[in-house]
Amino acid sequence: MSDCHTLSDCNAHYSDRVASVALSLATGIGPRLQASLLSRFGSCRAVLSQPKEMLLQAEGIGEKTADAILDAQLLHQADEMILQCSRQGVEILLHSEDAGYPRRLREICDAPQVMYRRGMLLPQDELAVAIVGSRRCSTYGRRHAERLASQLSRAGLTIVSGLARGIDLAAHQGALSAGGRTLAVLPGGVTTVYPPEHDKLAQEISEQGAVLSEMPLNQRILPGLFPQRNRVISGLSLGVIVIEAARNSGALYTARHALEQGREVLALPGPVDSLASAGCHELIRDGVTLVRHADDVLEALGPLPGPANPAKNVTVHTPRELNLNAIESAVLNQITLDPVSIDEVLRTTRAESSQVLATLTVLEVRRLIRRLPGNFVIRYS
Repeated sequence: MSDCHTLSDCNAHYSDRVASVALSLATGIGPRLQASLLSRFGSCRAVLSQPKEMLLQAEGIGEKTADAILDAQLLHQADEMILQCSRQGVEILLHSEDAGYPRRLREICDAPQVMYRRGMLLPQDELAVAIVGSRRCSTYGRRHAERLASQLSRAGLTIVSGLARGIDLAAHQGALSAGGRTLAVLPGGVTTVYPPEHDKLAQEISEQGAVLSEMPLNQRILPGLFPQRNRVISGLSLGVIVIEAARNSGALYTARHALEQGREVLALPGPVDSLASAGCHELIRDGVTLVRHADDVLEALGPLPGPANPAKNVTVHTPRELNLNAIESAVLNQITLDPVSIDEVLRTTRAESSQVLATLTVLEVRRLIRRLPGNFVIRYS
């Protein structure tokens, strides 16, 4: 690569992974411009291989941006970034090729081409809800954010937030205290925790979930990165719960991203005269779901797609089903929203009859099914 003056001079010498990281490092390339370039040229490698005159024909690309894209030093920077991530235990996830890239995030129109991750993502994290709100929250807001996060974690949902002070902090702590999973999306690099006093919390989250960012490890915090980060928070989630947001709160940007992405938006009301909750009240006035407790959230989300193997087209009617063991799942999968005879369940489940009957009792106690007259069972809707 040392003999190359532009990336197009040496396009045979670098991998798709290096190309993706290199383009993400190019100065002046934000999410929407990168999405536009990929739509026009097809891949990160193809973008970097274009001659300058072709890049200049792309909408939004000027001389400086074209020169930044074609700077061969990007390859060296990308190589160094990949090596640095390897040394620090940070995984790089590519939108184009990595199965571990979050499936829901992949669906949004301006999804990051590169995500950096500390910790682990699990299939169950596809069933996630974001909780966002004011950094300068009241005791009321903090209490309800922690309560909701704890309740939803126990129901089997992963909690997503931004590791900020206030509501974000309470949401992460609520999930952790309930033994649930939580994801923190940072505006800077995953090793550049902001605010710095949350460094220990970020470590706890990486052990019970993941810390994520689309920014390279050495990215310093800039004001414009916060609204850009917010689309990732909503993109990872089935829905966004807003708690204590004033009319100009950054949390409302997350709600707008969620609406654009087709996600559910919910808001927790505050005292009627609270300026801190004025943004939430306007959302509720405009038709978003009012949240009092976890059941409101679960009802709004409705039946959920099974995360483990979408090809099987399994529907999870409540997140509690995610915590079932193999035999409990097998029995429950034989029961639908229409009455099914227990004899039919015994016949179709590959297990001893005594074990199936005992499992039906367990499922009934957990309020996942109910018995009907005539030896029939049915799922709770």
